[in-house]
Amino acid sequence: MLQPRLPSSEIFIADDEECVRDSLSSVFTLAGYQVTTFEDGAALVLTARVRMPVCILLDICMPGQSGLDTLMQLDAANYPAPIFIISGHGDIASAVQAIKNGAYDFIEKGDNANSIVERVETTLSALPSRRPQDQTPEIRWRYFPGRDQLTRREIEVLGQITGAASNKEAARDLGISRRTIEVHRRHIMQKLGAKNAVDLVRIVLKMEHDAQKPTGSVPVRVRDMGREAGTEMQRG
Repeated sequence: MLQPRLPSSEIFIADDEECVRDSLSSVFTLAGYQVTTFEDGAALVLTARVRMPVCILLDICMPGQSGLDTLMQLDAANYPAPIFIISGHGDIASAVQAIKNGAYDFIEKGDNANSIVERVETTLSALPSRRPQDQTPEIRWRYFPGRDQLTRREIEVLGQITGAASNKEAARDLGISRRTIEVHRRHIMQKLGAKNAVDLVRIVLKMEHDAQKPTGSVPVRVRDMGREAGTEMQRG
């Protein structure tokens, strides 16, 4: 069982390629982090279940237990620390599958090592605090049809959507990529049975609006938010 401890600067890196482990370990160490590396997913899981790092970098393609298998073993969507999937391929299908299995974000190995550090630090700095208009706490406790089908990460993204944030703003506030936001948005709409962005906002806010408005009416704010979300979906 995971034993939470005081916040640390330890990062776990799992990759079967020694050169990748050494490279990432060097840049994160220079950035002030304590780094622990693993050459396979099984070893990572054993440690991650008893010691929590600030985040995990996990290769998606490893011999034996793959990165996707490791995500499922760690119950990544509910793991206390964000888990980044890293890949040398960067194909959309792999990114979607990783996020679906609970990965916080998807990073390509082709990215500059220092940019990977910046990406991780952006995420970590975004975790403790959200912008004032972030609706995540309210959404987390609100009941709406299909709410129990959403992961913790999807609830966070949904809070941004109902707060009228664009994909770009949501990505910045949650410390993840815009592509990841777009994938989460599609999953949320599929799970809640929303036909479009306007329908999604209606589903989530229906309980509150039903108590305030006669049946059949749609508050102006909901229409405005839906229009903004719909425009952003078209841009994405």
